Amino acid sequence: MTQWSEQTGQARKWFEALRDRICAEFEAIEREAGSDASFQYTAWDRETDDGSDGGGGVQGVMKGRVFEKVGVNVSTVAGEFSEKFASQVNGASPQHPQFTATGISLVAHMANPHVPAVHMNTRLLTTQAAWFGGGGDLNPPIPYEEDTADFHARFRAACMAHNPTYYEKFRKWADDYFYIPHRGVHRGVGALFYDHLECDDAASFARNFAFTRDVGEAFLDIFPKLVRRRMDSAFTPEDKAVQLEWRGRYAEFNLVYDRGTLFGLKTGGNIDAILMSLPPEATWS
Repeated sequence: MTQWSEQTGQARKWFEALRDRICAEFEAIEREAGSDASFQYTAWDRETDDGSDGGGGVQGVMKGRVFEKVGVNVSTVAGEFSEKFASQVNGASPQHPQFTATGISLVAHMANPHVPAVHMNTRLLTTQAAWFGGGGDLNPPIPYEEDTADFHARFRAACMAHNPTYYEKFRKWADDYFYIPHRGVHRGVGALFYDHLECDDAASFARNFAFTRDVGEAFLDIFPKLVRRRMDSAFTPEDKAVQLEWRGRYAEFNLVYDRGTLFGLKTGGNIDAILMSLPPEATWS
């Protein structure tokens, strides 16, 4: 365990509370659609080589009428990086491989191709250093300018409440990060991606934690509105075909480029929870 155990506990409590609120809202949307779908939760423990407590998490998955597949995971893990991986992580080294990580990760794949898929993640990582990261990005198979504008506007408001430079900086970071080089296309229409909001002391931890909480609140505020706006839209077989091909690109990004996928696999995370981001069905032409 690192020196940041108290802060990790505070962040964990928030992430778990945010999970509960998001899942309740998504279940409410399913009720509105006449579905009795609900989240099914599976707890898991992280195994360590020496038998010490490696932490764990809870995988939540729902398959319903509106949300074809949505996963909302929370985890808090601790341990030591491998010697090779430690040298690649901020604040870690082969001499100091200890880490903790706590966070919430969400991916929703929607039944109706007019409803955008979405990803949201916020997290706190600690080594000899500590930092927050995360963001949210919208991934519509069939984009609507109104949805994109509203999603971005809500996250921009969250940023402006903390730092007037954040939105443009983190929007560009999302555009650069959520890009599929071998396809030459972006994964979606973006919004925010940030990392390494360093916590050097109690004041910077409080400041960056407050921003991270507002990112979560922004997501919970705007995404259900977009779902309700589009979930009753009629769609054609051609629309569905567009969605399935787009999902193939989403899967390519997450398997080849996504940092969260790599981190989970490198640190002995739960495989099913790590790969919950993959769509339930996809096609490649």
